[in-house]
Amino acid sequence: MSGDWLKFKTAAAILLVLSLAVLPGCSLLRIGYGQLDNFAAWTADEYFDLEPEQRREFLARFERLHEWHRYQQLPDYAAFFSETRSRVQKGLSRDDVLWVVEGARERYRVILRRGADDAAALLLTITPAQLAALQRQWDKVNSRFVREYRLDQDTEAQRRERGRRVLSRIRDWVGHLDGAQEQKILALAKDMPLIHGLRHKDRIRRQREFLRLMAQRDAPDFAARLRHWLLNWEEGRDPAYHRLFQEWEQRQADFYLAVYRSLLPHQRAALADRLQSYVSDFTRLARRPEAQAASR
Repeated sequence: MSGDWLKFKTAAAILLVLSLAVLPGCSLLRIGYGQLDNFAAWTADEYFDLEPEQRREFLARFERLHEWHRYQQLPDYAAFFSETRSRVQKGLSRDDVLWVVEGARERYRVILRRGADDAAALLLTITPAQLAALQRQWDKVNSRFVREYRLDQDTEAQRRERGRRVLSRIRDWVGHLDGAQEQKILALAKDMPLIHGLRHKDRIRRQREFLRLMAQRDAPDFAARLRHWLLNWEEGRDPAYHRLFQEWEQRQADFYLAVYRSLLPHQRAALADRLQSYVSDFTRLARRPEAQAASR
């Protein structure tokens, strides 16, 4: 399973849905859960150039969402990671890998459902000048995406970069890989479809859809339309990307299953330990202050 993908879909997913609608989530991997309010406000301000009153409103709504997520969702995350750990220890199957993917996707949707109305209320205050600031920031992010995934280079360069990322992610979860393992993983990854070019185009599609939605934010059904747009991100995809993504998702399950089967016993133990660390962190973070005080 992909390290950064899983971490983003769990610890990072709390970022307010306003941000989920328009901001990249990867930076959240580098910050602590307790600092998400500051990070979210800073990021929203970077993208929208918020006015002071908008920033205060953002923080107030984020704080409520953060509290709900901490005490209502983190216990579920702990259970989810505990079950994942159990499956790892028993021996992963292909169905287990797909179960993890779908479980993470559904937990992401839970947050979207919870935060959609807050996002709509905040977006109603956004001015044309702030939308222009958003587009400028998107242009920077889109250019960075092209650079990072080598989309301005040939397919061989893109495959090399993908291989580098894959090895880094797997090391994050299982520790050191020997040379033979690295070569096997790179060979497996080489057969995977190159998806990031179409993914880049799809990101731009979503950005344009968002701007069209914002152009009609005075309509009485804006909140309902925003909710639908947030929850149904596959709608409007290019058919070629839709087909390739479905193929990629299935082949990714095969890829990670093959990687798992190639792991040595101590690497499987390291993976289980890493999952347990998430269980422990989620459980600790979900304790209310009074419960923590009573346990001392």
